[in-house]
Amino acid sequence: MDKISDKEGVDLLVKKYTELKGEIHKVIVGQDAVVDQVLKSIFSNGHSLLVGVPGLAKTLLIQTISDSLGLSFKRIQFTPDLMPSDIIGSEILDESRNFKFIKGPVFANIILADEINRTPPKTQAALLEAMQEKTVTAAGHKYTLDKPFFVLATQNPIEQEGTYPLPEAQLDRFMFNIWVDYPSFEEEISIVKNTTTDKQITLSPILNGDEIMYFQNLIRRIPVPDAVYDYAVKLVSKTRMNSPLTHDLTKKYLDWGAGPRASQYLIIGAKCQAAINGKYSPDIEDVKAIAHPILRHRIVRNYRAEAEGYTVEKIIDELMK
Repeated sequence: MDKISDKEGVDLLVKKYTELKGEIHKVIVGQDAVVDQVLKSIFSNGHSLLVGVPGLAKTLLIQTISDSLGLSFKRIQFTPDLMPSDIIGSEILDESRNFKFIKGPVFANIILADEINRTPPKTQAALLEAMQEKTVTAAGHKYTLDKPFFVLATQNPIEQEGTYPLPEAQLDRFMFNIWVDYPSFEEEISIVKNTTTDKQITLSPILNGDEIMYFQNLIRRIPVPDAVYDYAVKLVSKTRMNSPLTHDLTKKYLDWGAGPRASQYLIIGAKCQAAINGKYSPDIEDVKAIAHPILRHRIVRNYRAEAEGYTVEKIIDELMK
């Protein structure tokens, strides 16, 4: 694939992306926006947090995507008694009385961190190094994780019993915060029809790990006009309190704004948004198209916003005007 031009690479990405979505929708009914955002985060080499009540097929979606990508997949069920060593692995004494490292489930291409907010912060933090550095450290030794590497985490709404809110440092490492909502009436009819028979669906891998890494590098190489950089950084600056660009809504309704990682992800996400739509360079509309999932977990509303019913979505919409 290295012999083709970047323009041909973008054209190939559009074709593969369409095939990939078709394969995923053999199993997943509806949830178009959710599938789109998860795939964008994968091609952008980012991690995603899927938020929704139990029973909305978040786990099935991630399993289906990993099958369609032909990648190794591990599921970690987060519980209050889960330990960091249950994620990264631990050292044991072998028969020769030597310490031997047994790799944990984090050593796979796609990690499903299921119900990540049901475990205490100490264990949540075990994923931090893996997500940022793509390495883990155990007993003083550093181990490199397989590539490509993605954490796709699911989270129940924090109002539910027995949940520990994710710290801001952990949230910031997720490129996208994806809201998974209930299916429409027609979609639910299709889901019930498909899942109450003995019909088995077999998925074919559309891409392999090397091809995914090629597309990730291709997206990094896409040129960006200065006006788009300018718009993305200004949009993030509007969410901060002591910035020359602070928006009036920020002063009124926000406790906390987005950091530089938001600006980086807006540009990478806009490049990916442009590429999957067959464009060879992003524009401001591409930034706007991915702003909600990138910003919604990076800005913190104050009590006044909650009291007046000012949602995060509404604030982001106002900032983009």
